[in-house]
Amino acid sequence: MSFSDPQAVAHYALGPVRQVPGFHALQQMARLLLAESVPHDGRVLVLGAGGGLELKVFAEAQPQWRFVGVDPSSEMLKLASATLGPLASRADLVEGYIDTAPEGPYDGAACLLTLHFLPAEQRLHTLIELRRRLKPGAPLIVAHHSFPQDEQQKARWLNRYAAFAVASGIPAADAGNAIAAIGSRLPALAPEQDLALLQEAGFDEVELFYAGFTFKGWVAYNPS
Repeated sequence: MSFSDPQAVAHYALGPVRQVPGFHALQQMARLLLAESVPHDGRVLVLGAGGGLELKVFAEAQPQWRFVGVDPSSEMLKLASATLGPLASRADLVEGYIDTAPEGPYDGAACLLTLHFLPAEQRLHTLIELRRRLKPGAPLIVAHHSFPQDEQQKARWLNRYAAFAVASGIPAADAGNAIAAIGSRLPALAPEQDLALLQEAGFDEVELFYAGFTFKGWVAYNPS
């Protein structure tokens, strides 16, 4: 979708449920993993916050948390504000990228369904800047496309992604177009590469907590 197209943005919330296996459970797991370490009145950075879906889940479950949500699309941030409704008073929404994010330090951070848009070098920079903004011991939750990159395994996993989308109500032609675009244009990495980047960025205790076909999720910690 075009993140600057208001009509497309309005339908954004329908997409992840049909494309990401266990999407609602992924959001809840991210919230629970943050809550293990973030205090009851903590401050959480959400990178790629446009749409506001995870912001709403976090804010509803943790009434004292405050948030900074960062996204490069002004239209998506408008949608995030609308999604949050009265909860929006607890979230500062910032247009931009990680370098635009206020310094913090934060008690935790999340970056869901975002890092797969970034090439490896830019992804590493983003992870380094995320860690720099976290308090010692604070968690980072990430989840995004991450699947083997050799052609045979890549095709197998993308076909599974498409099969899930079709089973969830997406037309087969649209699912086919999606995996063609993902396979040719998305700078996705293999899981071992994602793990290595988190470690290179300085995170430790990196743990896989989610795997849904082409999607993987990790929790990692800024060293104490």
